[in-house]
This record gives sequence, C-alpha cells and structure tokens, in this order.
Amino acid sequence: MPGDDRRAAGTREPAGGPAADIESLYPFLYAGSSDLDAVLDQVRASTAAKVNEIIGLRQVIASRDGERLARCARRLAAAFTAGGRLFAFGNGGSATDAQQLATLFLNPGGDARPLPALALANDTSVVTALCNDIGVEVVFARQIAAFGRRSDIAVGLSTSGNSANLLRAFDEASRRGMVTVGLAGYEGGKMAELDSIDYLFVAPTSSVHRIQEAQTTTYHVLWELTQAALADPGEPR
Repeated sequence: MPGDDRRAAGTREPAGGPAADIESLYPFLYAGSSDLDAVLDQVRASTAAKVNEIIGLRQVIASRDGERLARCARRLAAAFTAGGRLFAFGNGGSATDAQQLATLFLNPGGDARPLPALALANDTSVVTALCNDIGVEVVFARQIAAFGRRSDIAVGLSTSGNSANLLRAFDEASRRGMVTVGLAGYEGGKMAELDSIDYLFVAPTSSVHRIQEAQTTTYHVLWELTQAALADPGEPR
C-alpha cells in the first residue's frame, strides 16, 4: 500500500552500520555478481587468508610462550597432585571457552587422566543471584572466595583483558594462594598490569575471532602438557 514502505527514504540503515561491518568481513557476499566461479574464488581466498592469520598467530605464541606454557603445566600438575581443583571463568564467548576448558580437564576421554574442574559461569542461579543482588563484578570472585583453597587453580579467559569481574577474581584467587592463569588478547589489557596472575598468555591481535581461536589452542596445549607432567612427576617444576 502507498505510504507503507518500511524501506522508505530516511529509514534505511546508515552507511557504516552493521551491514557495512559484515560487508568488510565477507565482501564476496555483497559483490552483486552472478558469476559463481568468481564468488567461490573469493570465498577460497578469504578462507585461506584467515587460516594463514591463525597459523601465524599460533606460531608467534609458540615461539614466545612455549617454555612458559611448559612451566605453567608443571605447576598445574603439582597442584592437581596436591588435591587441587581448577576453576575456569569468562564472559560471553569466553564463558563458553571456560566451560569447554573445564570439560577438557574433567572428561578428556581415552586414557587421559580426568582432573577436577569447574566452569564458574555454569550455575545460572548463582550467577544471576550475584549479578542481581550485588553486581556482575563479583560474580566470579564470590565463588572463588567460597570454594577456593591454596592447592587450587584459577583460569580466566578474556579477549580484551579488561573484564572487571576477572580482575577481581584473580585478586581473590591470589589472596588464597591459588595458581592463577590468564588468557587475553590485544596486548593483555588490564590483566597485563596485575601482580595476581602467575601466568598470562596473550594472543597479540585485535581480531576477536583470531584471539579466541588462539586461546583454544593455548588451553589445549596446556592440558596436554599438564597430562604429560602428571605422567612424568620427575620433571623439574
């Protein structure tokens, strides 16, 4: 009907909005071309470029942090041997990564040793009660205060490194003598300024996608090295 056009002038999305952001990531979807071969070539080129980015980032992390990852794994193995438990935490996508990390340690499958691990964002009743009654900034620190002990491990994941609730959780864990491990992106953010993180592993990129992919590789390597250290307790720590 006339006058009922929801795409009328003045209602269109402004330039530089979400659609423009998506177009910058996937230009081949907005090419307006009916040439299937050309579109597929662009898809392949885009995929290859992203694969090369993550391979290069993993190589940088391996070169820079390989020895520190091994030392951290030996420290985690010592904590588990002493009866420690691992508490993982993060926000949003990092909460999902924290859950996967905890699952990896707890239920690795095969002949790998299952290790006690818990993701602190999993209990929605506890999380929402703390957020509602006190504030989101204490959502992890309060749980660590309730459960944490000297032989335990705290692992926090953040793409920015600036999450206030992670910073408070690391401080609380450090006060309790726990081993603290942080995974961040960019240049580490505020997590890089903390004295309460024993081991901080940074994926040095501003791409959230690449950061999370690199963090997944990092904690899988950390798990493998921890399993190796537990199998060979004679390794120096």
